[in-house]
Amino acid sequence: MGNPNPPTPDTSKSAPLPPGMVIGPDGKPCKICTAFRNWKPPGTSKSKKAAAAGTAAATTVAAIADTNTRPANCPPDVEDLGRATWTFLHTTAAYYPDKPTVTQRASMLSLLRSLPTLYPCGHCASHLGENMKEHPPRVGSRSELSKWLCERHNDVNVRLGKEKFDCAKVDERWKDGPPDGSCD
Repeated sequence: MGNPNPPTPDTSKSAPLPPGMVIGPDGKPCKICTAFRNWKPPGTSKSKKAAAAGTAAATTVAAIADTNTRPANCPPDVEDLGRATWTFLHTTAAYYPDKPTVTQRASMLSLLRSLPTLYPCGHCASHLGENMKEHPPRVGSRSELSKWLCERHNDVNVRLGKEKFDCAKVDERWKDGPPDGSCD
């Protein structure tokens, strides 16, 4: 649910921001709107500082360190949030009833319609909201909802320059697993 064109920060009154850092509505760097690799300015990692001090051990650590890896206890970045959200939505659709009750349809619509308001990444939420205005949620059946979500996800993938997913394979991916039984 990311955005290749996030809001441009006003850096005229502040220190330069790392490339790719998004500013939130509060004027501060928005971690949930930015990929982790863009959270820190280049050259500020602890391993790079230690390597600059000239120790052989630190040089080895710096050579091995992956700047895109972060501790597990860090808040999610935009990519983690997107993956988790799509996993939740696709899996929910995969287990949605073939013939949902009025209450189930209303609940699903409420969930989907809340995303543009409640989703923590503001520009992601805005893009989804605009997309949902063009393509209102289809919640009449499990297959209808799964296809609608796949199409919305593919819209995001295209905007981010990623490959489209084959929507004929949503059940294989989100419910049944591959035919070779490798997930059984």
